[in-house]
Amino acid sequence: MPRINAARRTAIAAGALLASAGLLAGGVAAQAATGTYSLLTFPDQSHSAVVSFVNTATRSVDVTMYELRDTSVVNALVARQKAGVKVRVILDGQHTSVNGSAYSALRAGGAGVTYSSSAYVYTHQKTVTVDGAKSLILTGNLDSVYYANDRDFGVFNSDTNDVAAIERVFNADYAKTAVTPTDGDDLVWSPTDSQSRLLALINGAQHSLDLEQLEFGDSALVNAIVAAEQRGVAVRVVGMDPGSYASYFDQVVAAGGSVATYSSSGGLYVHAKVIVADYGTATAKVFAGSENFSDNSLNHNRELGLIISDSGVLTGIEATVSADFAGGTVY
Repeated sequence: MPRINAARRTAIAAGALLASAGLLAGGVAAQAATGTYSLLTFPDQSHSAVVSFVNTATRSVDVTMYELRDTSVVNALVARQKAGVKVRVILDGQHTSVNGSAYSALRAGGAGVTYSSSAYVYTHQKTVTVDGAKSLILTGNLDSVYYANDRDFGVFNSDTNDVAAIERVFNADYAKTAVTPTDGDDLVWSPTDSQSRLLALINGAQHSLDLEQLEFGDSALVNAIVAAEQRGVAVRVVGMDPGSYASYFDQVVAAGGSVATYSSSGGLYVHAKVIVADYGTATAKVFAGSENFSDNSLNHNRELGLIISDSGVLTGIEATVSADFAGGTVY
């Protein structure tokens, strides 16, 4: 398969950016209200969208969160509980120093709250489900300390099979009982199948792969990316802290790919975990979720993401990754 040419890549990126501008101009409410899937892009958009989502609940709100340190979200959850909505929250038990204030406030407000099971190294999942009907799957935490600079995404998902699968796992994790997650129509779970699902996405790419990843340190996934390059797939990676992942970035560049990085010392912080495969083709797909490219994240944590072909989510994420790639430091 010949490598996608520069002119085509430029045209695709330009179209994505124009489309994304239209999406962002439509505002958070429009994004959250239409279609089975819709996108939030941070820090471009406000996390007040999460509060608004919580406030729509009439029966239940179930939250699994690695770090919860946004008092607006906590207050909204407590208010829903006091309004008669059943609120339940799972917080990562390895981060009690971060989550302790939210835990105490939720408990004092009458909400159900528990620390995560020790069956996982971390419960790194970031999900909010309202009324058992719609879930928000996030790449980032609800921690306002990091909102100003962190690049993250959220995908609203009202697919019935997906939400049912998310709720089934939530119920088990809340009770600390064993469960084997099912994928519904789109889901990617750790530690169940995330590595195999992401490998299949990468191995299936025929034209292009655009990735934005905080941690870029899983050899199986990096080897698959290099193999994709060797069969003619154009690869761009946006990452953090080149010193930490130099050996993997070197492999990507040596095989003909491009890498742009950001520094944790200031400016944009790439916290996102997304993959766009074959954007601009009929077989394009996008992954977004909590899974980093690391052994813990893929094989030992509780994590959740999804792989979909929704055009709006594809266009929005591709446009943002393209812009972040252009704004980063060439590796």
